[in-house]
Amino acid sequence: MSVHNTLLAAHEKPRWDGTMNEAGMDIVKTFEGWSSSVYQCSAGRWTVGWGSTWDHRGNPITSKQSDITEEYGTTLLRREVSHVEKAIRRLITAELTENMFSALCSFTYNVGTGNLQRSTLRMKLNRGQYEDAADEFPKWRRAGGRVLRGLVRRRKREKELFLT
Repeated sequence: MSVHNTLLAAHEKPRWDGTMNEAGMDIVKTFEGWSSSVYQCSAGRWTVGWGSTWDHRGNPITSKQSDITEEYGTTLLRREVSHVEKAIRRLITAELTENMFSALCSFTYNVGTGNLQRSTLRMKLNRGQYEDAADEFPKWRRAGGRVLRGLVRRRKREKELFLT
């Protein structure tokens, strides 16, 4: 390899590995928040850590869940994010950038894979209507039938990441 190519390779941006990037993970952690103790989210599901609703065995979190460490919370988060990543790869046929994929991961982590599957966002995206798909993010701002300010802010961040 020539000196020129070696220099280029040394400064080349690493290739995307097909998983949610740090910008997407930051949205999840910021808007889910951290709780070592179990709580009911605004949609009425038992939750722990950074919004995890499933334990490491794939069982739903219950009101009897004991407090967890941040290390275990990270394990739960990575497990659920991995599930979301696989679902997006299966459900989305359009070509995605790293930021589009990561925004969709945050969105799907929050609303669930079934909602992504049935969404107009998915339909528009798979038709290659990227800007129209991005306009769907703000529509997903309700939990328990109420518009939540936190969801309004989260969808704004997800849409911004999707479009960058």
